[in-house]
Amino acid sequence: MAKHFGPVFLDTNVILECHRVGAWRALAGGYRLETVEECIAETQTGYQRRRPEQQIDPTKLRDSFAAIHSVADLEIAELSVQAPGIALDKGEESLWSHALKRNDGWIFCGPDIASLRLGVRLRFRDCLVSLEQLLNDIGYRLRIPLKRNYTEKWLAETRAALILMERGPID
Repeated sequence: MAKHFGPVFLDTNVILECHRVGAWRALAGGYRLETVEECIAETQTGYQRRRPEQQIDPTKLRDSFAAIHSVADLEIAELSVQAPGIALDKGEESLWSHALKRNDGWIFCGPDIASLRLGVRLRFRDCLVSLEQLLNDIGYRLRIPLKRNYTEKWLAETRAALILMERGPID
């Protein structure tokens, strides 16, 4: 895949994993990263239980994003109506609520199965991308391997399974 030049939406898990493997500067320098306030807040929960190298400075984190969006309760309510039965965490819920209001060629990076299921159900499966793919597309070579659910192989397998699940029974 060629490098994406539009907005790249990141959920909390991707931010944490990217910091864990030491690839944050490369990712932030290679893309127009966007997220929501809730995801930024989530990066700071559990802060006291992280090793020093896993702690994320909130000011530096904010400065590395092209945009951090606030999401209104009404937008979140609209998402609930569009995709009933999918339980997202607060950050993913806010991020998807914001993304669905946009039409500027965004892609979405987040390894949570509920989040991926929502993307498949709402026909945004081609907008779902793995952290591994984003890093590969900017030529970044990892020194520490990514956890499995951040890989292209895991995303492809999971997306295929969700596509079959969301089709439902054949009449």
